[in-house]
Amino acid sequence: MDRYLRAGRLATFAYFTLNGFLMGMWIVHIPVIEHRAGISHALLGWLLLLLGAGAFAGMQATGPLTDRFGSRMVVPLSAALCSAAVVLPGLAANAWALGAALLVLGVGNGCLDVSMNAHAVQVEHGYQRPVMSAFHAAFSIGGVLAALVGARTLSWNWSPVTTLGAVGLVGLAVTALAAPALLRPAAARRPMDAAAAAPVVNAPRKTPRHIWALATLALMIMLCEGVANDWSALHLRNVLDAPAATAALAYGSFATTMTLGRLLADRVAARFGPVAILRHGASVAALGLTAAALSPWIPLALIGWAVFGAGLSGCVPQLFSAAGHTDQGAAATNVSRVAGLGYLGMLAGPAVIGPLTHVLPLNLTFFLPVSCCVIAAATAGIVRPSRHTPALLEAEAV
Repeated sequence: MDRYLRAGRLATFAYFTLNGFLMGMWIVHIPVIEHRAGISHALLGWLLLLLGAGAFAGMQATGPLTDRFGSRMVVPLSAALCSAAVVLPGLAANAWALGAALLVLGVGNGCLDVSMNAHAVQVEHGYQRPVMSAFHAAFSIGGVLAALVGARTLSWNWSPVTTLGAVGLVGLAVTALAAPALLRPAAARRPMDAAAAAPVVNAPRKTPRHIWALATLALMIMLCEGVANDWSALHLRNVLDAPAATAALAYGSFATTMTLGRLLADRVAARFGPVAILRHGASVAALGLTAAALSPWIPLALIGWAVFGAGLSGCVPQLFSAAGHTDQGAAATNVSRVAGLGYLGMLAGPAVIGPLTHVLPLNLTFFLPVSCCVIAAATAGIVRPSRHTPALLEAEAV
């Protein structure tokens, strides 16, 4: 059983890394694709909403399908769709074609996001200890790999069609190689759980209020991530008058500590429990962003953004894990609710900050995400395991 679990875990790492790599390759090619399609920045902003809409729709559709047919079937199909769809933006020659391409890519990304997280819940259930955060770190590593590969191919003047076409083929190859190692539903359980492995009747279920509460917290936390992604560099550039190269370090410091934190968060969660990760992580994030927002010095602001990333790093994985373990028979559906609202938060964060800058200085608008972190810390008890939750999450919360 341990050999199958290890193989399933490696396959899950592969799909998370692939997802981060595919989406990262699209991101690094945005300027070139925008020029090829002959569109303005403003129109691109509207077209990106189609990417978000497609992802949200894919997430909500894939949850019930994964519960019905199993992540072993749905994950490879989703990964294949996402791998094929990443080529489409490179082919777009106008706004209409790019909009359609982004909609399809969004659907593929949403389907893969939910199905691979549902499989991660299966793996975590089998291991009987926290492993979710490391999977999310693999997604970040995939994004870093995309940045390196994309920078190299762009320096070689490869066209988006050539690069994204090659990326799509690599994605399909990874999908095919990793698929056989994915766990069957029964394989994710240890022998002691065999009595509980009775077939699940896939009757329609009403999403519990507990799941919507987790989803609301995911929206808040991922809103904070979205703010860091889009506004951290602008904060240093516009508020502290940092050089462009130095300003870029704001996001770099955030992303680095986010990734490192996720690599360490599973061990911390195993020792202290998910409540401690969410409560203390969100509190640290609030302090870090407050320091960055109020700092008159560039070095302290960079430290603040780094602390913000470290604090947030383990929060979202705890929410996904709690949703997936609430009801094994509806794990994917519950994850899709949390992931869907969280993704809306990721999109909403940057969009909300923009209008606020018309009435407040940019650094003071950051107290909106700070307040989200405070709320998350105050309500962290929501991820406390119930008596039905597997032993992996039963560490006593601090």
